[in-house]
Amino acid sequence: MRALAQFAMRGPLQASGVAAVTTAVPLLFWIGAAVVGLVILRLGLSQGLNVGLWALLPALGWSWFGNDPTALFVLVQVVVMVAVLRATTSWEKTLLTGSGLALVTGVLLPVFFPQLLKDLVDTAVAFYQQYNPDVASELGGRLESVVGRVMTASMAGTYLIIAVAVALLARNWQAKLYNPGGFRAEFHALRLSRPVAVLCVAAMFIAPVLDLNPVLVSWAAGLPLLIAGLGMIHGIVGARKMSVQWLVLFYIALVLLSPSLMLLLLILAFVDSWLDFRGRIKPSGPAE
Repeated sequence: MRALAQFAMRGPLQASGVAAVTTAVPLLFWIGAAVVGLVILRLGLSQGLNVGLWALLPALGWSWFGNDPTALFVLVQVVVMVAVLRATTSWEKTLLTGSGLALVTGVLLPVFFPQLLKDLVDTAVAFYQQYNPDVASELGGRLESVVGRVMTASMAGTYLIIAVAVALLARNWQAKLYNPGGFRAEFHALRLSRPVAVLCVAAMFIAPVLDLNPVLVSWAAGLPLLIAGLGMIHGIVGARKMSVQWLVLFYIALVLLSPSLMLLLLILAFVDSWLDFRGRIKPSGPAE
């Protein structure tokens, strides 16, 4: 991947070509978005938009002809987030920007892609009616509405997760090419401020009271805490100079024990905003 990033940064022609081709190829759109993000981080928004235009064309093609807006929404979110990151050098503000974009995406999806959502909802409703009739009977006439809100939230949340992962990848590429070790130190230090942590938690509890889509708000508000929690884990492992195998075991456990372990991680990230676990850990190894 580093070789691909090096090739893309040789010039605008190479970057535009990589962005366009990878976005046009199924399941490789994230590489195109990462290349655009790298150009923005390194050379600025203006040059990044010139490259992003060539990724935008196949993304629009997938949206219009393939009825799949994933590449389009991910590309737009990555462009906005990395632009914020370049201007502020703050992952906290970048993640909050992504959360706001996820909420906007949840509003735009039913407007611009109603048929896609209708097809997904019809499939889910038929599934519940056939394989889980008790739930379908309990919800009654609200089944389609509930499933629709969950589907919209799931799609918007998935786009947000992919976009954040791509923004992290673009930042990692930038560090490997121009500032070795910079991304590692940056990610290990990632920690939400107390007001932002409170805002994220409060949003999850307030959403149902205000009759907002609770699943969508939970996706948007929970992701900054999740990324901060991952940064905390990486920071602790790095401070203790533990083997990378501990991180591998952690991610395996995160997959196998979700959502319980993920909820615990969100709680720890919230508490870390007050207690700063990494700051309390003495690095292992001989004293200097």
